[in-house]
Amino acid sequence: MTIKSKSNALTKKAGEVFVRLQVMHPDAHIELVFSNPWELLVATILSAQCTDARVNIVTKELFVHVKTPKQYADLSQAELENFVKSAGFFRQKAKNIRAAALAIVEEHGGKVPQTMDELVKLPGVGRKTANVVLGNAFSTPGLPVDTHVTRLSNRIGLTTESDAVKIEHDLMAILEPEHWTQFSHALIFHGRRICKARSPQCEECLLQELCDYFKSLPKEKVRSVKAKEDGRSAAR
Repeated sequence: MTIKSKSNALTKKAGEVFVRLQVMHPDAHIELVFSNPWELLVATILSAQCTDARVNIVTKELFVHVKTPKQYADLSQAELENFVKSAGFFRQKAKNIRAAALAIVEEHGGKVPQTMDELVKLPGVGRKTANVVLGNAFSTPGLPVDTHVTRLSNRIGLTTESDAVKIEHDLMAILEPEHWTQFSHALIFHGRRICKARSPQCEECLLQELCDYFKSLPKEKVRSVKAKEDGRSAAR
């Protein structure tokens, strides 16, 4: 298969995967709670190695008491640590949030910047965080790659990379820009609910014939999955 035909085949496959993910998860959306770009930036920094549910508990109180980047920059390290302690790695996260707030105040007039180049220059902000903010706060195409997107894009066979930035570029090359953010949401929903790390529920999945992982399963495992799928269908 030539490079061009391989690219065309992956583009077609990615498009069909996206269609089926939308059928399975029509309500896929970011699960962090926020009301403005700065709150989303804070929540996303806090979400590193922490569940969205836990972040939402932390920010529910935090966002009531501290609102603007200027207010965050003016907080002491200890004060912010106290707010975010239960989010894990709280010292570094508090340090990054305060530093990002100060940079936004001093370099961007108190407004969260709206470009990838500017966002990744903020302390504690990598491409994943920047893509979350771009896609969900500014409706700018962005494709955040987290552990679920990494796992599923490899299982399905849309990439063979393990590096998040390389995966991001592989996926962007085979998806329309207007689908990037929603594709990431759908993969994350699918990874949390069906294609779990240790026990993928293949019998619940509409991607079976598109998925390299499913195709690689031993025949007896495929038969077992199909039997469960038939049993669930009969019970409906």
